[in-house]
Amino acid sequence: MAFQLPALPYEHNALEPHVDTLTMQIHHGKHHQAYVTNLNNAVAGTPAESMSIEDICKNISQYPMPVRNNGGGHYNHSLFWTIMGPGKGGAPAGELAAAIDAAFGSFDNFKTQFAQAAATRFGSGWAWLIVGADGKLAITSTPNQDNPLMDIAEVKGTPILGLDVWEHAYYLHYQNRRPDYVTAFWNVVNWDEVARRLQAAR
Repeated sequence: MAFQLPALPYEHNALEPHVDTLTMQIHHGKHHQAYVTNLNNAVAGTPAESMSIEDICKNISQYPMPVRNNGGGHYNHSLFWTIMGPGKGGAPAGELAAAIDAAFGSFDNFKTQFAQAAATRFGSGWAWLIVGADGKLAITSTPNQDNPLMDIAEVKGTPILGLDVWEHAYYLHYQNRRPDYVTAFWNVVNWDEVARRLQAAR
């Protein structure tokens, strides 16, 4: 298989009570697995089979919709699992904190703007913190399984933090209370990983 489901870097119950165990089991083992399976079927026998998921996303306009939907789903979720962790949360430090302050005025302003992007994304989609071509941070959101790496994205950049606001990410625990889910997310953000991604993007 060209693409594989990455293992979670922690146990399914590790993000309790902010992200419940059953949601993690279904989200990772069922939803993400389905994106991987469908992506492999969609690229079978094509040059995309041997490409990285990043390169596929960057040239997504060249591919049919099954590659866009499932390739995006695979990339987005692979990032999502790594930017969360048990015993995380708090606030960023160092270069990342300085970049957030420079772009948004303060960490609190950043959280407010990011939460707004997540809460107001109509239907299913994602909220993102990205590094733009100018090296500066920006907040954006995308519909469905699109992401800012894609050449069709309204706002393009390298994602360093993403929040899944599809209902499957939160409905078992939070029902229709998406803002509560967004608030809980700050308790599990792995800022060390976000900082690593910032350095890599720059």
